[in-house]
Amino acid sequence: QVQLTESGGGFVQAGDSLRLSCVVSGLTFSGTTMGWFRQAPGSERRFLAAFFRNQNTYYEDSVKDRFTISRDSAKNTMYLQMNSLKVEDTAVYYCAAGRGLILSSLRDHRNWPNWGQGTQVTVSS
Repeated sequence: QVQLTESGGGFVQAGDSLRLSCVVSGLTFSGTTMGWFRQAPGSERRFLAAFFRNQNTYYEDSVKDRFTISRDSAKNTMYLQMNSLKVEDTAVYYCAAGRGLILSSLRDHRNWPNWGQGTQVTVSS
């Protein structure tokens, strides 16, 4: 059974940094595509970053200069380092995983089969 568990969210000031973690069980990183999404109130879940088949990384343009995705295969953990946080980064952040995803499908959350429960990030001014 695949399980993803996020942690590291919180309440921060604009300009601060946070690192989110996603512990994965029931799935190996090898050949698996892992990613981060976020969902603000009243909005759709939006793609942020991904390791495509545990190789290349991809980012949404609006965060690529501030957010960094990484992973530690030995710990079965993926991370999202978020720097220079803005009020508009406030959202619930989710990690996701899937096998067999194709590159053109990464940005649509409906294509991802496995999700964590989410962790809230609130950025105040």
